[in-house]
Amino acid sequence: MSLTPLDIHNKAFSRGFRGYDEDEVNDFLDQIIKDYETLIREKKDLEQQIKNSNEKLSHFSNIETTLNKSILVAQETAEDVKQNANKEAKLIVMEAKKNADRIINEALEKSRKVTLNIEELKKEANVYRTRFQMLIEAQLELLKSDDWKSMTPDTETVENGSDDSLANTQA
Repeated sequence: MSLTPLDIHNKAFSRGFRGYDEDEVNDFLDQIIKDYETLIREKKDLEQQIKNSNEKLSHFSNIETTLNKSILVAQETAEDVKQNANKEAKLIVMEAKKNADRIINEALEKSRKVTLNIEELKKEANVYRTRFQMLIEAQLELLKSDDWKSMTPDTETVENGSDDSLANTQA
């Protein structure tokens, strides 16, 4: 059990025949009481400082733990975001490739159709040209034939005023 300044102050010593000087002992005890009170006050102050320091340490330890957890969560979240971005990028690339393939296939199909149409039009143009050429040649043959000459009236008959031959040819 520790002594308190009050214990020291209230301590009574038994008196002997040739004991110590009472004033000297009291002065010394007063000095001890003062020093002891100072030590107790300093001890209490130091204990309070330790308590405050421990509270701060506990607070900062909690903050550190929270920050570490937050950092871990942020790292995990960043990794998740990165993975999701990579997946999305791959999906976009795949979709772009599919669209590119589709567009190329559509263009090739249109190109084939246009080529077929061109070939068909060339054939039709050749047929039309051949038919037109045959028609022209047939008309030229008709013009060159002797039948044409018989259809036209003689110039002498027309000059004489004979309308019979003209009427016959029109009928």
